[in-house]
Amino acid sequence: MEKKLEKRWIAAFAITAAVAITGLFWDHSTVSAPNDQFNSTDAIVPADVAWLLTASCLVLLMTPGLSFFYGGMVGRKNVISTMLKSFICLGVISLLWVSVGFSLSFGTPIGITIDGVHYGLIGNPTDFAFFDFVDEHPHSKMATTIPFVLFALFQMKFAVITPAIITGALAERIRFISFLMFICLFCIFIYAPLCHMVWHPNGLLGSYFGVKDFAGGTVVHMSAGFAAIAGVLVIGKRKHLEYIPTNIPFVLLGTGMLWFGWFGFNAGSALAANHTAAMAFATTTIASASAMLTWVFFDRLNGRKVSALGACIGAVVGLVAITPAAGFVSIPKSIFFGFIAAIVSNCMVNWKSLKRFDDTLDVFACHGVGGIMGMILTAIFAEGENASLLHGGWHIFGHHMMALLLVAAFSFFGAMALYKVTNFFIPLRVSEEAEEQGLDLSQHNEMHG
Repeated sequence: MEKKLEKRWIAAFAITAAVAITGLFWDHSTVSAPNDQFNSTDAIVPADVAWLLTASCLVLLMTPGLSFFYGGMVGRKNVISTMLKSFICLGVISLLWVSVGFSLSFGTPIGITIDGVHYGLIGNPTDFAFFDFVDEHPHSKMATTIPFVLFALFQMKFAVITPAIITGALAERIRFISFLMFICLFCIFIYAPLCHMVWHPNGLLGSYFGVKDFAGGTVVHMSAGFAAIAGVLVIGKRKHLEYIPTNIPFVLLGTGMLWFGWFGFNAGSALAANHTAAMAFATTTIASASAMLTWVFFDRLNGRKVSALGACIGAVVGLVAITPAAGFVSIPKSIFFGFIAAIVSNCMVNWKSLKRFDDTLDVFACHGVGGIMGMILTAIFAEGENASLLHGGWHIFGHHMMALLLVAAFSFFGAMALYKVTNFFIPLRVSEEAEEQGLDLSQHNEMHG
């Protein structure tokens, strides 16, 4: 078994080396002059560049924040392994994004033609491979006032944190190298198509269905939530379900980092330093505040103690729920978003039937359900012409609900297939002895505290 694992690590190293060497000899293409696809650098707005640089840093901070958030909630024997699985995404997904992920997400649409219009399901993987044509020139259709390379790097941070969210559901029992393989497959076959279909100007869900997803409720949180529950079903339960969260101050710190970084996540998605960014900034913090208070009060009404853990989970649920609507709704409506999402997610977290599946840190109940609620509420309340039920009619709402079902099915069944593929090559689950010993020691030979 050890020899097989060694071969797998050799393969992982070889792939990394191949990417590095390919990058060294890659004949990198740049934009020589403005054309139909790229504008002149004269179109760059310095204030927008400054804000997107800042927002990109804030979104990057969310992944370490998530590692503290998750790390504080698991048992003492699995703190480091849980935190590392989030943190390692900064390395794995960043390289994958540069080499092929960005092309798959924002390259020339490959898809279907409906009524004479071509709608993309995924991007051409060769368009921006190794960031070809990704330089200081703004794109003519995507983020027209900032360098295209800045847009690509901002979007990279979203791709990084999405698989990191999944780790909480599979904590304390998934093999590290299996996780690395799965997140690569997830980014290529689930995240990239969803990103393209929702956020590319000619994407199927965004352009044809009219789906409103300001900053990732569908692309990030629903995909991660449904992939998480699929993983739970494939990998099975832990041997010991009862545990005491190791470090609540870690959870508080992680929540603060997530909340802080989420301003870049949501307000940055305006892709400019403008009024939309300001409103998204405001709705983000107010929805989270509303959800945090709702969660702790709802806990007390149901006979549970007011807890720091509950306050933190509630705050994150509010952030998740407002994400698809952050730039599309008013501040008073954001209060309702946080309120209703907190109640629904709280009920799901404490639903006995869902607990049987052993989603370790309730990723589906918080991110999956929070994303669903955010999408439904966005489909009802989003402001603007033909944007929602209240501003466009039932057909707009119906399109959103059809898209919701498509995203849920695609993410769930697609992830389940990818878990099975991963398990075929590398067992997903650690041995009983390794699980009993704890993944910190058995996988990494390190200890917390």
